[in-house]
Amino acid sequence: MSTRRMTMVQALNSAMEVMMERDPDVVVLGEDVGYFGGVFRVTAGLQEKFGKTRCFDTPITECGIIGAAIGMAAYGLRPVPEIQFADYVYPGLDQIVSEAARLRHRSNGQFTCPLAIRIPFGGGIFGGQTHSQSPEALFTHMTGIKTVVPSTPRDAKGLLIAAIEDNDPVIFFEPKRCYNGPFDGYYDRPARSWADHPDGEVEEGYFRVELGQARVVREGRDMTVLAYGTMVHVAEQVIAEHRLDAELIDLRTLVPLDIETIEASVRKTGRCVIVHEATRTSGFGAELAALVQERCFYHLEAPIERVTGFDTPYPHSLEWSYFPGPIRVGEALDRVAEAEA
Repeated sequence: MSTRRMTMVQALNSAMEVMMERDPDVVVLGEDVGYFGGVFRVTAGLQEKFGKTRCFDTPITECGIIGAAIGMAAYGLRPVPEIQFADYVYPGLDQIVSEAARLRHRSNGQFTCPLAIRIPFGGGIFGGQTHSQSPEALFTHMTGIKTVVPSTPRDAKGLLIAAIEDNDPVIFFEPKRCYNGPFDGYYDRPARSWADHPDGEVEEGYFRVELGQARVVREGRDMTVLAYGTMVHVAEQVIAEHRLDAELIDLRTLVPLDIETIEASVRKTGRCVIVHEATRTSGFGAELAALVQERCFYHLEAPIERVTGFDTPYPHSLEWSYFPGPIRVGEALDRVAEAEA
């Protein structure tokens, strides 16, 4: 299969284009996704190619967007609604939790809800407290839905195709700080492009990255680092700078979680650091820490560390103090590496 260099924006656009060509039941909807092509240009050109009945703009009502998409899914379509920023998903939360996540169960399997909800999330773009949130843990807590977070263009395309084809609802979080290039946490350095990154090489046609399979970004024996989204790139940079023999795992999907890969790694290394941008209390890192403790207790040689955002609204002027950047990640890695067994 031929490949070409893509940004994450282009890869996501390609995934929707491929699926809309393959399946006439796939439709795209959301605020400004049609004529304008989305606030981040992820849906650019889809309305022009497939028409206004396949890619269309909606009113500014997240509850209505999700509610309408659930109805479409129940009647056989495969809708791909976009919530413009993760911060605005909350008005649609009841529809997701009470309707989409329950439809298969409450109908005794007579109805399914093949729904892939795209949501740009996370900070790093000076969006302030209303355009920077990372609410992924809320959705991992709700049974009946899957939660996906890519970190590279290739994974973004393959995972989105798998999400669209899934017969149950999938929440698809897109790290918007990585839309145009990987971000290693050094905000004061020149931005990087996907053009010279190996994961910027993406298959042009149809391909899937299966849900529930983590990716070992780099192998190591001294510790295990668990991350997803933007924080994969931050962790990778810090590991290299500190010259650590650390195994870095990109979770890719939070639900279903590839616990087997995590367990095998921690049993090998005996140490674990968890990194995510979301707030600390009840963040997904807490679940990861509990799982590692339950499954790998007798193999652990040091306490599990979490590096996260703080339990505050995302600040605008102090964004880089909130963001778990290279300094905080590096300090945690060093503490775990130096802890006595």
